[in-house]
Parts: sequence; C-alpha cells; structure tokens
Amino acid sequence: MTTETATIKVVGRRDLPGAEEILTAEALNFLEKLHQRFAATREELLEARVTAREEAAKAGGMDFLPETREVRESEWQVAPAPEKFRDRRVEITGPVAPAKMAINALNSGAKVWLADLEDASAPFWSNVLESQLNLYDAARRQLSFTSPDGKSYSLREDGELATVVVRPRGWHLSEKNIEVNGERAIGALVDFGLHFFHNAALLHTNGEGPFYYLPKLESYLEARLWNDIFTFAEAELGLEHGIVRATVLIETIPAAFQMDEILYELRDHAAGLNAGRWDYLFSIIKTFREAGEKFILPDRADVSMTAPMMRAYTDLLVKTCHRRGAFAIGGMAAFIPNRREPETTKNAFEKVHADKKREAEDGFDGSWVAHPDLVEICVEEFTKVLGDKPNQLDRQRDDVNVTAEDLLDVSSAPGQVTEAGVRDNLYVAVAYIAAWLGGSGAVAIHNLMEDAATAEISRSQIWQQIANQVTAADTGEVITAERVATILEEEVARLREEVNDDERFERYYQPAADIVKQMTSGREEDFVTFLTIPAYEVID
Repeated sequence: MTTETATIKVVGRRDLPGAEEILTAEALNFLEKLHQRFAATREELLEARVTAREEAAKAGGMDFLPETREVRESEWQVAPAPEKFRDRRVEITGPVAPAKMAINALNSGAKVWLADLEDASAPFWSNVLESQLNLYDAARRQLSFTSPDGKSYSLREDGELATVVVRPRGWHLSEKNIEVNGERAIGALVDFGLHFFHNAALLHTNGEGPFYYLPKLESYLEARLWNDIFTFAEAELGLEHGIVRATVLIETIPAAFQMDEILYELRDHAAGLNAGRWDYLFSIIKTFREAGEKFILPDRADVSMTAPMMRAYTDLLVKTCHRRGAFAIGGMAAFIPNRREPETTKNAFEKVHADKKREAEDGFDGSWVAHPDLVEICVEEFTKVLGDKPNQLDRQRDDVNVTAEDLLDVSSAPGQVTEAGVRDNLYVAVAYIAAWLGGSGAVAIHNLMEDAATAEISRSQIWQQIANQVTAADTGEVITAERVATILEEEVARLREEVNDDERFERYYQPAADIVKQMTSGREEDFVTFLTIPAYEVID
C-alpha cells in the first residue's frame, strides 16, 4: 500500500484495523489537496478568533455585525433539504468506535445518528481509523461486530436505519499521525476528507448524504471556509454541486450573533442549526472570563435551557432557521437509564419528557438524545406537535425579538455559585479526562452521558471563579486557588477509592488530575483555549 506522496506522509502506525482500506494512495492524495488549498485560511481564522475574543473582552460585550446587516435584513433561503433529511425529530449522538455503539445507534429507531468524531471521541489513532472504517461499512450496510464472549451485532433488516450525519473535529484540533509539508494535518480535514472521499458518491446515489455537523464555528468566515471546502470536494470527485448538507452547531457566543450569516455562507450546502448547552456556556466563560461579576455563571447544574439568556438564544435560533428554510435542532438529553435505580431512571425520563416538550412547542424540528432508551420519548413529544408533518418550518416565530443584551444577560440566570458545585466540577472533570486519556470520548458519570464539553465548562467555571474572587453561597468563603487545590486532592482521593486499581489510577487519573489542577489556577497563562489540545499530546 502506498501511503504517502512528496508532501503527505502517514507517520502513525499502518498495521491497525482500517489502515489498509482507508489510507489508500488516492484518499491521501485527496487529503493533500484539501490541505494545500485550505490550511492557510484555517490558520488565519484561528488567529482571528484570538483577536475577536480580546476585543469582546475589552468591550465587555458584543453585538450583531454592522457589516453584515444586509444579509440579516434581506430575503433569501438555503437550498431545500433532500427527502431523506426532512424528518429529524429525534437524533441520537455518540462515538463511531467501537462498532457496537455505532450499530446500536443505527438500529436505535432514531431518524438521525450524529456520528461524532469530535467531543464524543478520544482521537487516538486507532479510534480515528476504526471510526472511518465503521462509517465505510455502515454506508455499505456491511457493519457488524462480534464481542469477545461471542455475542453478535449487525444492522437491522426489519426497519429503517438512522441517517448518518458525521461531525468532524473542530478547526482547532490537529492530527499528529499524518503530516502535510512536514506539519501536522488538520483534524477536521482528515475526518471530513477521508469520509467524503470513500463514501460521498455512494451516499448521494442512495439518497443518504453526504451529511455533516460542523462544530465550534466562531464566525461566518469559518462557515465560508467550510462552504469552499464542500464546493471544492464535490468538484474534485466529479460530484454534483450542493450534494453536501451541513448542520452547524451554534455552540459559541460569537456564532450566536452570526446565525443568519453562517447560514448564508453555507446556503447551497446548509441544512440547519443546532442549539447546544455546555459548549455554549463554556464559550461565554472563555470569551468574558476576566470581565467581572456580570459574566459569572452559577453552578453549571443550575443553568438550564429555560434561563432567560438561553431562551433568547434558542428562540433566536428557531426564528432564524425557519425564516431561511433551515431546520432547528434542539439540545442534548444526556440522561441515561440506571436499571439498578428505577426511581432515578423514572425521574430522568420525566425531565427528558419536559425538555423535549418545551423544544417541540418552541418550534424546533427535532432534538438530540444520548441513549437508545430516550428515542421513543423524543419521538413522542415531537409527534404531539408535528403530527404527520416531517418538520415545522412553517412556524416562523415572528413573536421573537432578541437583542444583544438578551443574549448576554448572564446575571439573570437562576442559581448560585457554591463550593459543592466546585467539588462536582472537579470530580467530573478528572473522571472524564481520565476516561478520555484511556480512549473513551463518551462517558457515563452520575447517570449522565458526558463528553469533552463537560470537562470544558467544569474547568473553565472554576478558573473564572478563582480569577474573579467569587464567594461561595454555601460556605461564605472566597473560592481561591488554594481552596480549590485542597478540594481537588479530596476528590482525587475519592476517585482513587472508587477506581480501586492503583495501576489504572496512576496511568489515567493522576495525569487527568494534573491537567485539571493546571487549568484551574485562575492565572491567564493557564487558560488554554481547549483542554483537548494539551491532552492530545499525552495520548498515543
């Protein structure tokens, strides 16, 4: 197998499952072209993020862009959705590897499977390759798996499989196992490029794609870059312009002010927007981390989607999408059933019912769940509103009028900052990062399915509380770096007892604790833009 040219080189292991099928010379040549054409623009846009954040922090806020007023005020719509993509009332999310999880998602009864190569995936080289192989096999209806104990998993033949929507890594992440011109490849281009090259033509022929979710965009110029990539990729493989459909996650505060513009840039390829939660709150903290009391969030568990600033964000998203003929997709129901605790599961299901009922009544066209047992709940609540209709694009939400002040009204969020919240954040951050370092990107913690966004908001909240000398409501004491360090030691000791495996603890949990300690110092030099960037350096 030839796996490199003059400018692209595979430096990771080539004897792993999936390498032979996925890393072909033709596929690598396609990746090389993507990098040669678009890497410089990506670098410029990452630098622009830093400048934009500094300006917003200095101003103590942000506003809708004056230079794009015409886009917001003029009439236009995105391209119509393909038939297969018009009913999205329930979408299940999760990692693409191992194959068992991919099969369960495809068989779940959900309309869509968000095949997550980003926050729910630890980007070990083996995971990257296996994920691409699983997507390859899923597109050809040949995905199967047999567990070590002999139990077999295969795609159902007696019902509809979920439509696959792939979420590549965000622009900030690299892929150290492939080099282009002696530099690390861009994770997003590797994920998109390999999937598109191997599967786009087949998916289009079958009316099943290619469909993508785009994470963590911070400006319409980043959406323009993706649109240029889609246009180039379609032409390069001789495919019809516009076969790609992309849904953008509005999970950063800058993107919330540019929803119209993002859809406009992608209008030939756009399918809709999604309203996240943890990454959105993380972005608010990251952007305004040193801006004082006005931007201090209460304990993360207290910030629900019914908080005024969150309702402003979601209402604006629905209005924007439906005005432009795009789908509005709601946020994650992260609860997972606990069959040992029926009462806990019952309470969780009641919360999911209420959450999906609110979204459907607010005008969303569908929503996310993290577990197959939640699919029916989401379908039930959306069907009550949709009936036989595939969506509710006809609901325009002319009643919504959201201002910049509404989106930035952090102080109105109910709840308090407590030391108990600090303790919970530290426990969850260490537990998740330890699992991530062990190769798992989606982790069950306290009956919730957590991903990288969980750890991001946990560590950033604590950093913000220390930096701004916030007083804990339950103890009356200022949250200091010293106090946090003490609590961290206590939570790490608790995790050591729960793990009850010294070798495993030292290999994963202690390094995770060290990462969390560094990132919760309250010092500006320790606030990294994404914790997965330094964490990536310590994995294989």
